[in-house]
Amino acid sequence: MSKIAFTCRRGPHGTASGREGLDALLATSALTESLALYLVGDGVMQLVSGQSPQGILQRHYAPTFKMLELYDIEEVYVCAASLAERGLTAADLLIPVTVLSPGEIRRSWASFTTHICF
Repeated sequence: MSKIAFTCRRGPHGTASGREGLDALLATSALTESLALYLVGDGVMQLVSGQSPQGILQRHYAPTFKMLELYDIEEVYVCAASLAERGLTAADLLIPVTVLSPGEIRRSWASFTTHICF
């Protein structure tokens, strides 16, 4: 069985990448149970609570991340260094996550056969 890792490296606004990646992740969950989501770099900003993108005329899709549990996507990993660089902690995020060091992320990510970045 193929294990698929989705990796988000971009912030939530300015491009459709985050929203499209989330849609792809949810759609892929219908095909396999071996999924994980990794948020690194500016990608950690996808999960920050209290976003107000309406002010820049963007769709507010961040609450959709709360649906990951309904889709049986339980492996959500966030880079500890990326959080710290942005002055954030796991408490600032919309959903429960597993915070990993960059080395732990690399080791975990290597166990997946397919990698999709957005």
